[in-house]
Amino acid sequence: MNESLLALLAVTPIAVVFLLLMVMRRSAKLAMLMAYLATLALALTVWGQSFSVVAGATANGIVTALTLLFIIFGAILLLQTVEESGAIRTIRRGFSDLTPDRRIQAIIIAWMFGSMIEGASGFGTPAAVAAPLLVALGFPAMAAVLVTLIIQSVPVSFGAVGTPMLVGIKMGLGSSPEVATSVAPLSTAEYVIHVAANVAVIHAVVGFVIPLMMVGMMTRFFGANRSFADGFRVWKFALFAGIAFTVPYTIVAQLLGPEFPSVVGGLVGLLIVVPAARAGFLMPKDRFDFPAREAANDHWFGSMTPGEAEAKDAGEARPISLLTAWSPYIIVAALLIATRTIAPLKAALTSPNATIAFNDLFGSGIDASSQLLHAPGTILILSSLIAFGLYRMSSRAYARAWSRSAGTMMGAAAGPTPSPT
Repeated sequence: MNESLLALLAVTPIAVVFLLLMVMRRSAKLAMLMAYLATLALALTVWGQSFSVVAGATANGIVTALTLLFIIFGAILLLQTVEESGAIRTIRRGFSDLTPDRRIQAIIIAWMFGSMIEGASGFGTPAAVAAPLLVALGFPAMAAVLVTLIIQSVPVSFGAVGTPMLVGIKMGLGSSPEVATSVAPLSTAEYVIHVAANVAVIHAVVGFVIPLMMVGMMTRFFGANRSFADGFRVWKFALFAGIAFTVPYTIVAQLLGPEFPSVVGGLVGLLIVVPAARAGFLMPKDRFDFPAREAANDHWFGSMTPGEAEAKDAGEARPISLLTAWSPYIIVAALLIATRTIAPLKAALTSPNATIAFNDLFGSGIDASSQLLHAPGTILILSSLIAFGLYRMSSRAYARAWSRSAGTMMGAAAGPTPSPT
């Protein structure tokens, strides 16, 4: 068959997604289902794959999807726990005392906190953790997703404690003796550090402007004026926050290698930027907030009805200190770092005894596995259980958190998609 035709057929599933999502504005669930069916048909006919291989690959995809849903459930459960307890009111008040400006809140939570979580866990965890927190603070759901996805740029090369470097480069060098000898006289470990140092410099050169780009995009698409200028007015603080992350990030990459640049960059950045914001350093003179829901596009907000956040916010009306209110997220960060950096603990959580494995699915030679004890979802659920005790929640309120989390996850997995109109 002609190579041009084969190339055209190869991109057909992507074209199906583009057509249904971008042109016809159909739901992601329908688009992905049709893309899967197109891939299935091509695999069995054009590419000549056996049914067992297709079935094995499908089963592997289902295991991966369930693992991701497990992370999403944990993130939503933690958010619902914070909301049902009333702790979100304390967090919101803390940010209001720090700054009511949504641009600064986005920089601190999405850029700084999100980058630290990316460095500790990777695999999309910042979006699962930071985006719900921003929604709870009053961000439109789509704006929260936008900003948390934009920051998935500079920190990702060192995500999950350097996994892209440590695994990707080592696997690449181990693919053949010729490739391995191409980096001589450096050893594999030395070459990984060399690559990490160069990647950090490249990221830092452009990465310090990411917070400014992020708030510009946020105000352009979700502000009342639909203007980049509203976001760019915080350029001093945004660039300051960008440098506060990228400088320690680059130094750590040069000195220690790929494991800790994003974790340390985010942590050091938070320790610099939060006190600076509290002191009013480089803070904007104007204040930006999102338009009221009745003046905005309703689909920005998802399924939460007006007033629901305030009702949840009241929770059980028990006073909670700011440190206690934030403690579940502090625990998440600490556990993510511990389970990725403490070798004996990581070995125990990722051992064969702690791994659910499906080998040679349908005789295809394809394996699928999941390490639930090491998954971010487990850490998020554990943090929620700890928060239940710290917040002294009633069993009834905590049961509501579990029920709402399950309902939200099922809606995301297989439920109907609301129309954007």
